[in-house]
Amino acid sequence: MTRRSALALAGSAVSASLLVPAAARAELVIDLRKGTFQPMPIAIADFGGESGVLVSGVITNNLKRSGYFQPIDKARHPDKNPPFDSVPQFDAWKAVGVQALVTGRVSRDGSGRLKAEFRLWDVVTGEQIDGQQYFTDPNNSRRVGHIISDAIYTKVTGVGGFFDTRVVFVDESGPKENRRKRLAIMDQDGANVRYLTNGDVSVVTPRYSPVGQEVAYMSQRMGEQPRVHVLNIETGQRQIVGNFPDMTTSPRFSPNGARIALSLQQGGNANLYVIDIGSRTTTRLTSTAAIDTSPSFSPDGAQMVFESDRGGSQQLYLMGAGGGEGKRISFGQGSYSQPSWSPRGDLIAFTRQGGGGFAIGVMRPDGSGERILTEGFHNEAPNWAPNGQYLMFFRDPGGQSGGKLYMVDITGRVEVPVPTPAFASDPSWSPLLTSAR
Repeated sequence: MTRRSALALAGSAVSASLLVPAAARAELVIDLRKGTFQPMPIAIADFGGESGVLVSGVITNNLKRSGYFQPIDKARHPDKNPPFDSVPQFDAWKAVGVQALVTGRVSRDGSGRLKAEFRLWDVVTGEQIDGQQYFTDPNNSRRVGHIISDAIYTKVTGVGGFFDTRVVFVDESGPKENRRKRLAIMDQDGANVRYLTNGDVSVVTPRYSPVGQEVAYMSQRMGEQPRVHVLNIETGQRQIVGNFPDMTTSPRFSPNGARIALSLQQGGNANLYVIDIGSRTTTRLTSTAAIDTSPSFSPDGAQMVFESDRGGSQQLYLMGAGGGEGKRISFGQGSYSQPSWSPRGDLIAFTRQGGGGFAIGVMRPDGSGERILTEGFHNEAPNWAPNGQYLMFFRDPGGQSGGKLYMVDITGRVEVPVPTPAFASDPSWSPLLTSAR
């Protein structure tokens, strides 16, 4: 488990000794590199015991929303309650087209802690390919479901998990002309929403630290200049970043969480600065008569992508993290904005505007390989899941309506809505709260 975990979760392997391993077997795997995958038919049996159905329900919902798994309806399960400590009847599961089976149970140990166990079975070969048990506080049933989901997802796809995460976003309520904008946080599936600000000041562009539980965002009180703040979600402590007389916007943490890059507007132009949070040391990165904004660090912290209108329209530029001239990397039709560097380092996400529409796309850091993942009216603010496989963004259809959050994968084949209590914008993903096992 990582030090960022807010839970006292312990995990260990569940014995696979129920079966004699086969001499040779095909991997139960979804190869996402092909881009032509079919969702894997999987059965998630109801977990036995206290809160077992809740845990298995969370797993089912997570795997279905990922787009890479196709949980079969419970009405088709040949065994409604397969015993956890017995070998499943694989022929019966194969007959309904299942490739993978998840069984589990939830109980209490001698000290009253919740004990959750699961097994992942390859139905075709008749082997257990994963099994874990976790111990935690009884109030953490949903978290356990997310952690088990990550373990299954990672085992089958070979890609790190993203279910045991949270998303910070701007909750918007009230009429279009006078929206109340509050900073809110929720689980990645829309559960457990809570509000971090009360709506007395307007907030925009929250950005999660990649290593901790801090959020940077821009806040503006009536009659005052907008300021970048940092909020510690666990303690509630907040601070203003930088001592600037003018408006600061577009904050983004460095990969180690120790610095924040932002844009400082002065008159008709804006330039990029980076601030060391601990020492308060401020370094200017650009010096132009243009509007430079929306900085995003590479995962190794050596480079930065940003948007600028220095060439006449909004485009994406790359420079060293210490500043410099910047090299343009976007050359498609329309304007480019809101770049976001993937945690894997291989792609940069962006918003592209042109022809009356807004598209969310990705390109390689050198500008090659541009692909549009989704198009529509007013798609904005792409932000990466910690595994670099999905983006979350918001879509505003206009009129008296408002923004809604969506998740799309990097193939563009998977796009699903993300539930929120009201209108929502500017999503930002947390790091993985615990390590998938």
